[in-house]
Amino acid sequence: MRVPALVAAAFITAATPAVAQTAVHPTQPPAVQAVRLSAPVAIDGVLDEPVWQTPSPATGFIQTEPHEARPATQRTEVRFAFDDAALYIGARMFDSLGVAGVQTRLVRRDAETDADYLDIIFDTEHDHLGRTEFIVNPSGVRADAYGPGGASPDYSWDPVWEVKTRIDSLGWTAELRIPLSQLRYSRRSDQTWGLQVWRQVNRLNELSSWAFWRRNESGGPQRFGHLTGLDVAASPARAELLPYVVGRSSNLPEGDAADPFNDPHYMDGRAGLDAKVLVSSNLTLAATVNPDFGQVEVDPAVVNLSAFETFFDERRPFFVEGSGLFSFGGLSCFFCSNVSSLSLFYSRRIGRTPQGSANAFAEGPYADIPDNTTILGAAKLTGRTPTGWSIGVLDALTARGRATVEQEDGTRSTVTVEPLTSYFVGRLAKDLRGGSTVIRGMATSVVRDLDDPLLARDLSRHSEAAGVSTDWWFGRRDYRLMAQFAFSQVSGEATAMDRLQRSSARYFQRPDREHGSNGLFTDRYDPALTSLRGYASYVRFGKSSGNWLWEAQTNIRSPGFENNDIAFLTRSDYVWMSANVLRHFLTPTSWYRTLSFIGGAQQQYNFDGNRTDWQTHIWSEIELPNYWDMEAFYIRRGPALDDRLTRGGPLVKHAGFHFGEVSASTDSRKMFVADASGSYGRTDDDASFWTAGLDIEWRPLSNVSVSLGPSYDYSESTSQFLRSVEDPTATAWFGRRHVFAGVSQRELSMNTRLNVTFTPNLSLELFAQPFVSSGDYTDFKEFTEPRALTKAVYGRDIGTISSEPGADGRTLYTVDPDAAGPAAPFSFGDPSFTVRSLRGNAVLRWEYLPGSTLFLVWTQSREDEIPEGRLDFGRDVRRVFSAPAENIFLVKVNYWIGL
Repeated sequence: MRVPALVAAAFITAATPAVAQTAVHPTQPPAVQAVRLSAPVAIDGVLDEPVWQTPSPATGFIQTEPHEARPATQRTEVRFAFDDAALYIGARMFDSLGVAGVQTRLVRRDAETDADYLDIIFDTEHDHLGRTEFIVNPSGVRADAYGPGGASPDYSWDPVWEVKTRIDSLGWTAELRIPLSQLRYSRRSDQTWGLQVWRQVNRLNELSSWAFWRRNESGGPQRFGHLTGLDVAASPARAELLPYVVGRSSNLPEGDAADPFNDPHYMDGRAGLDAKVLVSSNLTLAATVNPDFGQVEVDPAVVNLSAFETFFDERRPFFVEGSGLFSFGGLSCFFCSNVSSLSLFYSRRIGRTPQGSANAFAEGPYADIPDNTTILGAAKLTGRTPTGWSIGVLDALTARGRATVEQEDGTRSTVTVEPLTSYFVGRLAKDLRGGSTVIRGMATSVVRDLDDPLLARDLSRHSEAAGVSTDWWFGRRDYRLMAQFAFSQVSGEATAMDRLQRSSARYFQRPDREHGSNGLFTDRYDPALTSLRGYASYVRFGKSSGNWLWEAQTNIRSPGFENNDIAFLTRSDYVWMSANVLRHFLTPTSWYRTLSFIGGAQQQYNFDGNRTDWQTHIWSEIELPNYWDMEAFYIRRGPALDDRLTRGGPLVKHAGFHFGEVSASTDSRKMFVADASGSYGRTDDDASFWTAGLDIEWRPLSNVSVSLGPSYDYSESTSQFLRSVEDPTATAWFGRRHVFAGVSQRELSMNTRLNVTFTPNLSLELFAQPFVSSGDYTDFKEFTEPRALTKAVYGRDIGTISSEPGADGRTLYTVDPDAAGPAAPFSFGDPSFTVRSLRGNAVLRWEYLPGSTLFLVWTQSREDEIPEGRLDFGRDVRRVFSAPAENIFLVKVNYWIGL
């Protein structure tokens, strides 16, 4: 269940440390006392037990929205009780309209409701850093999140707890039972916890809080109130087991009849185990053996024409849960720029697609290759020690992947396509100076057993990285310094290190590169190297509260920095810097509720001192009185040298561009919700690009939602890289020609979802994405000279170009770059394409017992491609639905065992 952006901003602000106690609570914080139970409580939503009649509830809520600092218009009373096993909460949310005033929806756990809700957040360590969150709406829909030690809240965390709600003539009630085994707290007796309670009254769009702070102030756990009277030192020891079994039926297209591995219909099954053990009341050891992620939603389709890898979000539950404890730093901030900070861990590297698949097809025409590397087991220790250390340790082992290859004569062999690999991530964090400073240390390691010489040729044997980061708050959390520093070392065979030097992250082989040295840090191309070393840093200083905010930051990656074996790194060899100023107006007027402006600039240099980018930008957002939201963005990117465009060749220039984008979204509380966006850009060399998108959600019933998200993207480029050709006559280009083309790319897609929730524990979700992408290549060309922007088109400005039908159905082009001159002709096939695909799945999820879940999953994929760059809407849409289909049906059952 997602919460409004305003509440999310409060949590994000809380992801950073607090100041000392005197500044944490500039005014006396509210307090409420928990009482020990003397009689059992039935969790039925009826607050008829004597404990719920005690005279001291948490009340006196103050509005954050829509009328900041005014008393809430609807009374709220929240009471707390406990016994040796659990914490109990009884909440009465009064509504002046009674039943008619309560707005609710039925959705699956953790989904967005756009309804009334109660949100209770604990700082169980009372360190003004962590929070444990429990949210419920009037339909009994639950959401929960966990973020110890300043980590970002993790909404994938699904503890086992109970709640019942009732709607009655006074409004609605909620009764919660949270086992102490699901909470992490110190062993002190007579404890005090930090406490915040938010209440949303949806029909009024009224958000009120028990512990109040203004929207232009830094909030979070350091501004929470207090829950006192807790005597829960005797934490119940607890272990949890979650065994699972999976059955799968795969029905694939017939494919190549000569392929001996083409089995279009097969069934298989597997089993595994997840386990959690409370090492202490606030440390958890989690482990998984042979994990299964069959219920995870499929990744969207993309066509990537760049030299860089596409980033996909992590969706697998084992790795998502507790992920905040494996972040390096710069967790989040109230106001940050559009450039990310330094990352040391990307969990999708674990269990990745086998990296040596090409070796199998090099051995023979047919190969049976695993889709993903098998994760033999993984374990992680997370939590916080009594002395204030936040811990995150993860270790995973993936199996050696083998492919069976069949030769044309029928003989078979086995090829290793992924080595046995160990992954390690460790992170420690400590808060100092009363919480106004947090220092983190993090280390990662990847070790591969490269017994296969083909894999040793391509993959690193060891990859290690280590770093420290810190957050410092100054004054009363008005100013914040974020700083991160890291070092990396990768080692292996010389051929593997040569591949890294030549990769798109650095292009060390660039012939006009002003080579540095290979001392402590690697900065010079050397094909005999057996290791690379580098460093990286990110520093940001900014003002974080008030109506005027600002920031200045720098981001550095040395040429030899490399951690892509366990992180996500697209490029190194740069020094980037930026500054931004924000002004927001938070007092509503007759024509807006909030209004914000950002203006700033940024630029980038490589380690040779070449400026490779510079930009200026402005942004504005306005929330109208009817709760519609509108945004506008403009950026000017100037022409600059480009050390990536020729993909290892000399520097050239990229054209500058102007780009603008606008978007508008309607009131999210309505039956129909729309979000429309459009953008337009034009480069200095007259290439244009634009997008149009619309997301529409329809909620015909309180438990049903249908959403359609059509989008169309059009982009032109005058400098799409095609290939490099050896040519001794191209002396200005160091003996190679770099061939480019103009390309017009069109993409049409529509994300479609249908969600039906039958009960808070039973839901059906359907997702489908039809997708068509075409690229039409024309005007084959080359740059006139290095470090220039101008280009010469073959057959028009220089040389000749001819075409003839190719054997594979593509047009074959032959270029003579200097006509009758000494340069040798070269040929290439037309790279134009049209890709059509359909990806989707249906997931029925039933939590049949607390913590125990049944999944029924159907996944379908369709895809084909033709060598034509013209998008034909009718033809291509028909082909999306008539392309050969791959259908996978899966049944997964897990059973939660609490010990």
